[in-house]
Amino acid sequence: MEDCTPETKAGHLTNEPYIAIEGVDAVYEAADGDLTALRDVSLTFRRGEFVSIIGPSGCGKSTLLRLVGGLQAPTRGRVTIDGRAPREAQRQKQVGFVFQDPSLMAWRSVIDNVRLPLQVNRKKAAREPEQLVELVGLGSFSRYYPHQLSGGMQQRVALARSLVTAPGLLLMDEPFGALDEITREAMRFELLRIWGSQAEEQETTVLFVTHSIAEAVLLSDRVIVMTPQPGRVAADLRIDLPRPRPDEIETDAAYIDYSRHLRSLLRPRSLA
Repeated sequence: MEDCTPETKAGHLTNEPYIAIEGVDAVYEAADGDLTALRDVSLTFRRGEFVSIIGPSGCGKSTLLRLVGGLQAPTRGRVTIDGRAPREAQRQKQVGFVFQDPSLMAWRSVIDNVRLPLQVNRKKAAREPEQLVELVGLGSFSRYYPHQLSGGMQQRVALARSLVTAPGLLLMDEPFGALDEITREAMRFELLRIWGSQAEEQETTVLFVTHSIAEAVLLSDRVIVMTPQPGRVAADLRIDLPRPRPDEIETDAAYIDYSRHLRSLLRPRSLA
């Protein structure tokens, strides 16, 4: 496994990891035999890192996100967020989720979709919904409804909604997977801009699942490469590119080298 020494955007590192995944297995029971999605996965993440998780379909990327988010428990091992169980961190509204389907309420406007977590949990906003709608570039669309928005705009609403409680951890599972390539490329830079503004204030940690090498290199401080089922950590690669990352970063020689290296790591013989 390749190692790295991570750095956060703001440069505020501590000796204690923000997220610790220790010896985790995830096994699903099935009538025709158990399915091991993850085996002996151990990782740590510092506060404020942007980490992408990449690997072939079925390697347990989404399962790993679910374990970190407290949506399911590991079969073996443990996961902690800032020293707490994930479900406790979730109850404290320290975990935000963004999935491939934005899952907006069709009868609620943009601003009302963003307000929804506050109304459900009867919690005061850490950042005003109106500010977040502006942050994601939808200030003039706050009274629009989901059916009036493009796919990329709907994902911006989902992102704003996930940030309204100011979570320390944002879990993103293929959030741009359903978008066309032009919109997807634009959303990558939008996410960097939005995360950057959050990280300056709160050091928001992002775990981002993707199948796109270009996306992983562009966005990340680190890229975790998973093996085919059962998922193990094949590599933990530090992406040492300057931030903020300009539009032309994809023509940079270092960017191209990282992409080439990740492509070689993802070849079947490398992951075996």
